[in-house]
Amino acid sequence: MLRRMSGDLNNFTPQSPALAALIERGFVEQGSDFEAIDRAFAEGMVTFYTGYDPTADSLHVGHLITIMAMRLVQRFGHRPIVVVGGGTALVGDPSGKTETRKMLSPEQVAENSAAIKRQLGRFIHFDAKKANDAVMLDNTSWLGQLGYVEFLRDIGRHFTVNRMIAAKTYRDRLEQELPLSFLEFNYQLLQAYDFLHLYREHGCTMQLGGSDQWGNMVAGVELIRRVGVAGATSADVDRDTAYCLTYPLLTTSDGKKMGKTERGAVWLAPSRFSAFDYYQFWVNCDDRDTARLLRYFTDVELDEIERITTVEGAAIRDAKARLAYEATALLHGEEAAQRARDAAGQAFGGSDDWSALPCVEVPGAEIKLVDLVVHEQVAAFKSKREARQRIEDGAVRLDDAQEKDPYAIVRAESIGDQGLRLQAGKKKRYRVKLVP
Repeated sequence: MLRRMSGDLNNFTPQSPALAALIERGFVEQGSDFEAIDRAFAEGMVTFYTGYDPTADSLHVGHLITIMAMRLVQRFGHRPIVVVGGGTALVGDPSGKTETRKMLSPEQVAENSAAIKRQLGRFIHFDAKKANDAVMLDNTSWLGQLGYVEFLRDIGRHFTVNRMIAAKTYRDRLEQELPLSFLEFNYQLLQAYDFLHLYREHGCTMQLGGSDQWGNMVAGVELIRRVGVAGATSADVDRDTAYCLTYPLLTTSDGKKMGKTERGAVWLAPSRFSAFDYYQFWVNCDDRDTARLLRYFTDVELDEIERITTVEGAAIRDAKARLAYEATALLHGEEAAQRARDAAGQAFGGSDDWSALPCVEVPGAEIKLVDLVVHEQVAAFKSKREARQRIEDGAVRLDDAQEKDPYAIVRAESIGDQGLRLQAGKKKRYRVKLVP
């Protein structure tokens, strides 16, 4: 019988360093068998997997909690398998979605998967030199070989529609009378089969992932316990049990989902979200979230986190700067993190030197100021209505001169080689160039 992790987590003392570290840093939310997971980690190297659907050429901050947990577990000697869902991406995960996802071509999936591996390489090692080096697999290689009738006979018979529609993912869509295609309804079976395949072929006994995947992950654990290795008896399966463990949903102290800005998702790819913007995202976090985010998204030791966050008022800014620097260095490297920190100091510390600020290029030979500040490359304000009001209130400066006319024309010919210095509000500063 699978059970959710007890809320009385403080009364459980893990024996394995890996699970102890996950709990101490706040990663653990629920598990299929908490004591067994601890024993597995304590007895030797565990091969575990985390999956990502390659629906874009970049992961985003919403994925980062799973990445950092995978990084932590690998540091304690366990082996990650990263599964890119080339096969399942062609179906679409309905979890947390109100509409069917756009289908991707195999070529798009391959390109996105390669980009994702490069990003993950900043956090975990794929060197193939150590026993616990990570490997990346595309589930197209096994899902693409399945025969439909054989799959229904061998795998589908272990699932009941009654149990599936009770899962939150499907129940939410049905209760809201939102479309749920038969294609998406198969997603849980395919993800469960992923776990079974990895269990059989790679000795993978654990799946780690976000809390929204709980139903799919439990389905995989139960499938392994029913089917196990080919030709195994039920007793064999009982001795080689699989497990799953989930992490909490990343939210801010005021209950909002973390990972969005006025410009959209906080992408991990530098081409989509610059190191400077990434640094600013972290440094602008809520004071109340600083210690928790340091535990999740940096390698700073816990006693050091407690020391630098047990402060109030202006002193918390130093802890937030530490968070921003460490998080940016992990993703973009030490040099980029240093440049981002210097640029932030120049932009918001009273310096006249804007050279380190990010430069954005906006198409066109000329543009109205109100259109410039809401352009997707700038996104200083959420709407033109807000932009007009803020400009008229004096919140926008061009080359250090306040501009209160929302319809003032900015022309490419009047912008110098270094770009137009644009300040919108207290936190948005860019060098802007118009590209005719």
